[in-house]
Amino acid sequence: MVPLLNDLELTGRNSYLVVMRILVIEDDKETASYLIKALGEAGHVADQVNDGEAGYDMAMAEDYDVLVVDRMLPKRDGLSLIAELRAAEKQVPVLILSALGQVDDRVTGLRAGGDDYLAKPYAFSELLARVEVLGRRSTPKEAETVYSVADLELDRLSRKVRRAGTLIALQPREFRLLEYMMKNAGTVVTRTMLLEKVWDYHFDPQTNVIDVHMSRLRAKIDKGFERPLLHTVRGSGYVLRDDG
Repeated sequence: MVPLLNDLELTGRNSYLVVMRILVIEDDKETASYLIKALGEAGHVADQVNDGEAGYDMAMAEDYDVLVVDRMLPKRDGLSLIAELRAAEKQVPVLILSALGQVDDRVTGLRAGGDDYLAKPYAFSELLARVEVLGRRSTPKEAETVYSVADLELDRLSRKVRRAGTLIALQPREFRLLEYMMKNAGTVVTRTMLLEKVWDYHFDPQTNVIDVHMSRLRAKIDKGFERPLLHTVRGSGYVLRDDG
């Protein structure tokens, strides 16, 4: 059953948000599509796979803040997937989703290595709250929350951006774009990477959406300052670096 989401469910959240990378491992296409869309609307970056084998591979290969794992999956069930992640010393927090909601079922899931367990059907507001709590728990105190390149600074917690001490107002998508660029400062970021990690597209929409947002972002962080930080690499993508 796909839970319903309405605007009221998201009220009462903190005024700032730490953007998380979330992997949803769910074989029901309708449920998975709903979760990806809703998590994106809540400000997070979510990827999705629909079987346990692919989920294990993705979880091992990428750095996610939280995994949302359906218990009943093809190829490899959710509990064995989690157990193998723990055996491989992968400590990413896991929220288990399951239609099996009895006490014994929840205990089994937690003992398999899950950090939280949510029975279906559920309200998205509760799932979101649980995911964000797990994300906060998993962030070590010394984790980087402020990115800086030259005199440009981005604070992930307060969601504020400054250059040379001047506060720069960004739209949510611009903030996510700059955060990704600053996290990968000095590295050429391709169009495909931006579509997947910032827009959560796993296909090319054949539009100039990236060019438009990059132009707007460049106007805000570079215009009026001594030297540009956001550069276009022809035929490759973009890079944020200080050439000074």
